[in-house]
Amino acid sequence: MPAPRLEIRNVTRAFGGRAVVDDVSLSVAPGQVTCLLGPSGCGKSTTLRIIAGVETVDAGEIFMDGERIVGPGVMTPPEDRHTGLMFQDFALFPHLSVSDNVAFGLKGTRTEKRLRVRELLEKVGLTRYLDAYPHELSPRPKIMLMDEPFSGLDNRLRDGIRDETLAVLKSEGAAVLLVTHEPEEAMRMADEIALMRRGQIVQQGAPYNIYNAPVDREAAGFFSDINVIAGKVKGALVDTAFGQFLAPGHPDGAEVEIVIRPQHLKIDFDRAGVGPSPTPDHGVWAKAQVERARFVGSESIVEFRMVSDGTPLRATIPNVFLPARGTPLWIAIRRDRCYIFPAETRRMARGGDLRA
Repeated sequence: MPAPRLEIRNVTRAFGGRAVVDDVSLSVAPGQVTCLLGPSGCGKSTTLRIIAGVETVDAGEIFMDGERIVGPGVMTPPEDRHTGLMFQDFALFPHLSVSDNVAFGLKGTRTEKRLRVRELLEKVGLTRYLDAYPHELSPRPKIMLMDEPFSGLDNRLRDGIRDETLAVLKSEGAAVLLVTHEPEEAMRMADEIALMRRGQIVQQGAPYNIYNAPVDREAAGFFSDINVIAGKVKGALVDTAFGQFLAPGHPDGAEVEIVIRPQHLKIDFDRAGVGPSPTPDHGVWAKAQVERARFVGSESIVEFRMVSDGTPLRATIPNVFLPARGTPLWIAIRRDRCYIFPAETRRMARGGDLRA
């Protein structure tokens, strides 16, 4: 792995006695795109502003190509950091040239607007950038900081512009740190995701790993809807309607939650009250009744209630599948796609960060 182009160590920033950025550390290599992902107010944008020099730190260090630019007795001014910063609000449209950005909103014919744009750019000495694009304005920045710069674009335009912009930055060897609150966007763009919550980075890694090995229930729920099955550990096992689950590392008597995403439920029809045979992948089948089903374009969402204990579950099924309310079905779950977390994580869900 190349040496980090950007490295921040134990950075902390507090406002009014509350740590908005709390002991944050991360590094970004040349040509790497790292996404700071998290809900609104978790400290993502403040972290970006600290790196850019727009905001100061209370503690911690920042390095660029191994040289310390922020730390005890060191505070490199923003203009000397070779860093580009794209804000979410009042920013340039990344898919438009400089002239088109300036002309946006001007009245008149195309010729009239072009003349007016040139007149305005001449006043600030920027006529040589008339046909350049925003990402071309900086002389090859070593670090590009981007605060949800594509959020103002419609979905169809966003994908192409985003991919093209990031490809140019990666080819130039820039270390890109990009803020977003959209998990799907982060997984599409990032080489690495740093999941942030309440001022701290709680998990960091490649998109595949961070999605498939969440650190806790809240992390799993941030990336998608989740189902939660409550249980209690006895002899390193948890009894459920779907059979027993191993719970290594959890003491006897501990309350736990088995978490599984809706796409990992399997459905079969009731055949005279006799369910399918257990399988190594899905284990025991359990009986449920349909509460509601709706079609949402590419898939159907079916909500159930377990017959044994009333636990609500939700499944996503490809294409159209709309069983009537009250329809009896058999449900199984992908055992290799289940996560077991301490039940105390339920308290964190009340904070509003879960998308469950």
